[in-house]
Amino acid sequence: MSTSANDSATLSLRPTPSDSVGLRRRLADFETLADALDYAAQGEAGMNFYSARGALEIVLPYRDLQSRAEDLGRRLAGMGIAPGDRIALLAATHPDFLAMFFACQYAGAIPVPMPLPTAFGRREAYIEQIKGQLRSSGARMAVGPAEFLPLVEESAAGLALMLIGTAADVHGRAAPAGALPKSKAELLSYIQYSSGSTRFPTGVMVTHASLMANCRAMTRYGVKNGMGDRGTSWLPFFHDMGLVGFMLGALTSQTSMDYIPTEDFARRPLTWLKLLSENGGTVSYAPSFGYELCARRVSTMAEGSLGYDLSKWRVAGIGGEMIKPNVMQAFADAFRPYGFSDKAFCASYGLAECVLAVSFADAGTGMLLDHVDKEALEAHRAVPAPANSPDARTFVSCGKVLPEHRGEIRDEAGKVLGERQVGRFFVQGPSVMQGYFNDDEATQAALIDGWLDTGDLAYWIGEELVIVGRAKDMMIINGRNVWPQDIEWTVEHLDGLRSGDSAAIILPNADGSDRPTVLVQCRASSAEDRQKLHTDVRAKVQDAVGILCDVVLVPARSLPKTTSGKLARGRAKKMFEAGEILPIDMSSPVAS
Repeated sequence: MSTSANDSATLSLRPTPSDSVGLRRRLADFETLADALDYAAQGEAGMNFYSARGALEIVLPYRDLQSRAEDLGRRLAGMGIAPGDRIALLAATHPDFLAMFFACQYAGAIPVPMPLPTAFGRREAYIEQIKGQLRSSGARMAVGPAEFLPLVEESAAGLALMLIGTAADVHGRAAPAGALPKSKAELLSYIQYSSGSTRFPTGVMVTHASLMANCRAMTRYGVKNGMGDRGTSWLPFFHDMGLVGFMLGALTSQTSMDYIPTEDFARRPLTWLKLLSENGGTVSYAPSFGYELCARRVSTMAEGSLGYDLSKWRVAGIGGEMIKPNVMQAFADAFRPYGFSDKAFCASYGLAECVLAVSFADAGTGMLLDHVDKEALEAHRAVPAPANSPDARTFVSCGKVLPEHRGEIRDEAGKVLGERQVGRFFVQGPSVMQGYFNDDEATQAALIDGWLDTGDLAYWIGEELVIVGRAKDMMIINGRNVWPQDIEWTVEHLDGLRSGDSAAIILPNADGSDRPTVLVQCRASSAEDRQKLHTDVRAKVQDAVGILCDVVLVPARSLPKTTSGKLARGRAKKMFEAGEILPIDMSSPVAS
């Protein structure tokens, strides 16, 4: 096809409608994921894929996805894939990933979504990650975009996979006749590797029943999905929020979705808002840093110059990392001229071990802020403090625990705590995982008498859940409990710094004592500016947090992130100690 013909075909594309006329909206009341796709295929809704500039490139109605997935499922069976076999899938934002994911559902195989190299700064780190996941899952084949397969082949050396190829390679195999195996609610639908896990690698086993329970609770009681709703997402499919929240959750509720690839969002974040505006998107989610990127990008533009209309965006979800109220307020202020309301903010909390969601704030109410005394917080008490107090720390309520689920906050002895007492958060309910795949030790550590130990510290305000941080991240300095986030947020408020530019860690002294340290990404080129940054960080932390810490300037883009874009604090410490992150020589130029 010629270039002009291609352009003509692109212009003739139309996104799938938000509603399917004559098809009753069902909210995840299916036995299996294949059943959900069979039902969605009866309507006109589907998935739409856009370029970095917001041009519609591929339209995939659910009926087309169903037809292609069932065909590929037969070809998998013809290749010798049996029910229960695992298939690793590189989770590109592309119809090929969706077709293969659902082909596994029809063949009874278990897909294992895996990250793309673009989520990693170092080639070696990516190969190590994929190698671990391939071994842990016991995958029989790996399928993904052709350009990434050489890295997969290197990762799979010695594992004897039956195929490392593309979806087209699978399509080229024979498709035998006969009935495909019928899955059951209690069987595994997929395995999700948690990007933030410290027990690498641990694959969360997700059954059809637990997936449907979570999607049902989210769509009925969280976002309150209904006619006219439409999703927009740039979140990666290898992360639980992108996979479940904006792919499986959409399909099980017959909701149309508009996608841009994660890597394109990073380059052109405002395309996200452009799609919401043009297609009348009503539901979209992002970690705080996604909102921050957009607010920063629009800050240099004249008010109203974009011409967007965000008035239909009724659920602007926040999740995936600790919520930063000042970042969210800056976004609301920046986009109020475009019809955005801060009442659309919807905080939530979840983790892959519970499929995705655990709690949701009430849609349409905005953020509920709680200001607590820092000193009392160190003693694990959330004592209210004036909002403008310098000794206050602000948290955002993550709403109520989903129906059919229960939450408890416990102290280290296992005693259930009352309101405004900080402890470890446990959850029980139909969404909680069966366990970690082939890892009994990790499963027994996480599941206690049917309750999942989330590893997060939290407290209650009535029935509202407030997450304080990861228990393992707590820094004990001179007998004080100090949160690394407090140090990092303080640093990132300095001019020229942004979210993810610092990592607060504890390093050992020669005598075995602890040395609080903050690694700070530096972009300054002159020795004078670097020395000023070093001095400012040290003074700011001492003033705001009350501790003296070592400040180490490191090159820009050197601090690692998880596959979902969060700071990988533990990995940063290991890399620094191993010499993989080198301090900047204060007297020499900084590498760009």
